[in-house]
Parts: sequence; C-alpha cells; structure tokens
Amino acid sequence: MPKQLELNLTPEQAADEKAIENCAKNLLNEKIIFVHKRKQSIDARRLPVIIRLLVDVYVEGESIELASWKPEFPKSKPQKSVVIAGFGPAGMFAALHLLEKGIKPIVIERGKAVKDRRRDLAILNREGLVNPDSNYCFGEGGAGTYSDGKLYTRSKKRGDVQKVLEIFVAHGADERILFEAHPHIGTNKLPQIVENIRETILQNGGEIHFNSKLTDIVLKNNKVASVRLSSGLEIDSDELILATGHSARDIFQLLHEKQIYIEAKPFALGVRIEHPQAYIDSIQYKCESRGDFLPPASYSLVEQANGRGVFSFCMCPGGIIAPASTAPGEIVVNGWSPSKRNGQFANSGMVVSVNPPDWEHLKENGPLAALRYQTIIEQKAYEVIGKNLTAPAQRLLDFVSKKTSTSLPSCSYIPGVEPAILDSILPTEITKSLRQGLIQMGKKMRGYLHPDAILVGVESRTSSPVKIPRDKETLQHPQIEGLYPCGEGAGYAGGIVSAALDGMACAERIN
Repeated sequence: MPKQLELNLTPEQAADEKAIENCAKNLLNEKIIFVHKRKQSIDARRLPVIIRLLVDVYVEGESIELASWKPEFPKSKPQKSVVIAGFGPAGMFAALHLLEKGIKPIVIERGKAVKDRRRDLAILNREGLVNPDSNYCFGEGGAGTYSDGKLYTRSKKRGDVQKVLEIFVAHGADERILFEAHPHIGTNKLPQIVENIRETILQNGGEIHFNSKLTDIVLKNNKVASVRLSSGLEIDSDELILATGHSARDIFQLLHEKQIYIEAKPFALGVRIEHPQAYIDSIQYKCESRGDFLPPASYSLVEQANGRGVFSFCMCPGGIIAPASTAPGEIVVNGWSPSKRNGQFANSGMVVSVNPPDWEHLKENGPLAALRYQTIIEQKAYEVIGKNLTAPAQRLLDFVSKKTSTSLPSCSYIPGVEPAILDSILPTEITKSLRQGLIQMGKKMRGYLHPDAILVGVESRTSSPVKIPRDKETLQHPQIEGLYPCGEGAGYAGGIVSAALDGMACAERIN
C-alpha cells in the first residue's frame, strides 16, 4: 500500500516533479519509486503563498496500481435503443453509460457538429448575427463546449465524480484535472475532447443526428411512443432522456402545450463583472506580481443583501466575456477562459437570486412565468443599445454611486460595449441588492471596487427558469412513463460535472 503524505510546498517546488519527490523522500527516508498526486490546492491566506499537495508515495518493493477509466462496452450488437435529446454534457455521458449497459443511444442534437459550429460563432462575434440553433448554447457538446471547462462540483454524493474526470482524460484532457482542487480544461481544448467522445459513441454502436431539433414527443396512454424531428423524421422509442439544456425555450413551450407538468423555478440574474487580471492577482496573492509559478488568481464571493443572495458565478481568470444569446433581439453574456488562462482580464458572473414573488405580476403567470421574466430583461438589454450584440455596460464605481458612465475601460467582450444605465435594464429589486452586495464585497475583498472594473449586462442564464419534475427513485416524469428529464435544462444540474453525473444517473435507471 502506498504511503499518503501532505506536502506544503513553494509554488516553484510544486512545479518541479523532482523537488516533490525530494520533499517526500526527506519525510520518509526511504527509496521512492513513484509519487502520485491526489489533490492539489493553493493556500493564499497568508504570505508566503504555499501549495498544499496530497500524494501517494510508492516505495521500493511496492507495485503501482493507478485507477483509470477503461471502457467496457459489450461486443454484441445492442438489442434496445433509447433516444437522447441534447448532446451537451448530460446527453454525452448518458450515451456513454447506455453503451456500457449494452443499450444503443440515438442522440438528436438541434445544433451542428463542432467544426461547423465554429463558423456560426465567428459570425456571432464578428457580425452580431445569432443562429438560433447554432451558438454558444446549442450544438455539439452543448453550452459545455464553450463554457470554460470548469469541472469543480459539490455534487459528490450524486455519482462517481472521479469516473467523469477519468473519461475526460481518456479523451484528451490534461491529467492535472484528476488532482487539482478546481480542475479546468479550457475552452480551446474542449472542442477536440467533445469530438473524441463523439467518436467513442459512434464506434461502439451509438447514433448521433446533428441539425435535428426535437419538435414533438408523441404519447400513447401517458407513455412515450416516439419523437418527431424538424427534418420530418419520426423515431420510435418508448424511452426519452430529455437533456436539452437551460436555454431550450421551445422545449419548455412544447411540454406546456402538451400539458406535461412543469414548474417555474427560481434562478439568478445580474451582470458580468470584469477586472484587470493583474489586479485580482495582487489582491488575492498580496503581491505586485504573481510570478511564473502561480496560476492567475480567482475568487468566490457571496453576500446577503436586502433579503437576497448576491454571489459570483462562473469566475473566469484570464478569460473573456462572450455573447450567449440564443435568439435575435436579446443580449445575454457569459464567460470563459482558455486552458492557460493567460488573458489580461478576469471576469465573473455577479448575480442576484430571483424568486416567485418577482414574476407574479406578469400576465403570463404560470409554469413559464420565470422564463418570461428572464426573456423580458434580455430583450430590454438589447433595446437599450439596439445594435446587433453590442452590450450595455457601466463602470463598477459609477453603478455603485448611481452615476452615468461617460466612458468605459477596455473590455474583452468582442461584439463591443456601450455606456448604459443598468438600472434602466435590471429590475429595481435586483439592482438594489446587487449594489449593496458589491459594496459589502468591496469591504471584504479590499480593492475589489476598482476604477477600471466594468459591469456588462446581462448575465441571465445561470440556471434554468423551469423545472421538469421527476420521481426521486425512477427519475421519470411522474406523469409520463419513459420520459427522463435530465441535466441543467430540467433543473437537476449546475455545471459540466453535475450534468454528466445526472446523465449517467438517468441512463442507469433504464434497463
């Protein structure tokens, strides 16, 4: 059995495999043959900054046995098939798990394959034109392909997180994600990994249809009978894993029209906040320059303000702000980082909780009321500027002081930003809490209220505004037999790993 050690290292030592081995050797005084990293984290609470590294140390005479994902797909041809709607993290991992069980997945994805999707994203950024079926949210890999690739989750009781990470490594991800406290792949590397997962599914008997939007779920006696696609194709299946994501508004509308029970769900709404990365480094590491051995610093902030949660979301060190609109006439922003996180800016969602009383005044009150509330804000953000995907923005200090920004600092958002008063876009109950929350954060993280920090609107797709209920044991919809609501779009996940775990959990319930 290997000996487990916790090492406290300088950043330079942690970057040097020989130095790590020497530190372990000094503690054990034995001949070491291999050091396996289990967990790595940064402790910047005091100076100097240290790297905490948990390792398994193998000494002379011990055999090295490292766990890794080895696919075990049945050799025989699957006798059963299941339709999966959506090829994001939930759909991909559901498909892989079905294959492991000897069941053929038939995946239908409204968007395009990765290479074709790139062209639409280029047009989106360059010309501000939105393809409703091919954008940052829809297409091969779903929103996960261009969502930065954060793999940190608190959902450790919901499934085998290690297996999810190992599957990513088996398809091209850096092995560092297996031990880093906050693993991250990078938007520049995720597309190839997604393509590799697709090939694994196809080579082992799966079927994938791109440019195939789900338009109807045919029911017989409250059971799934088949699905109809935008192409006119109808696929017979008595089981459907519905993993269409939090932005598939037409699916929520379809379920409502078919009187399949859904619920309005609380979500969060706010802005993207962006600082110079060097400034976040100086705050977090308490130094003028972080040097070559520390990664760009991140942060996680949460406050209660006026009875609402105000919190940072999807913080992207060295990243950019990206347009995440899925339809013309709306402004939605998100953020991502490349694998090296070497951009000059740090951005994060800064959002406020939205609850049922906020949407009760709407005429469309009902299961789609929260969705309507979300849509109204996104359309208002577009109307304020009225020019393609140019986003409304305000200096952080101006927003806090209720002043108009006469100029804006440099910003990573490619379609461009223009000065706007964010109070004219976001509801009063949101701006009031957001403003107070930011002031409180500035007191805790001194310097956060930086003169060159900018707020860009709106960050509105933090989670689904609709929940599709399901039975806790079977994971099927309580009303429709064979319908498995899955992932972020159904309200059961909040990121790549939790969505992957939920996809595997739904697939596991199918025999």
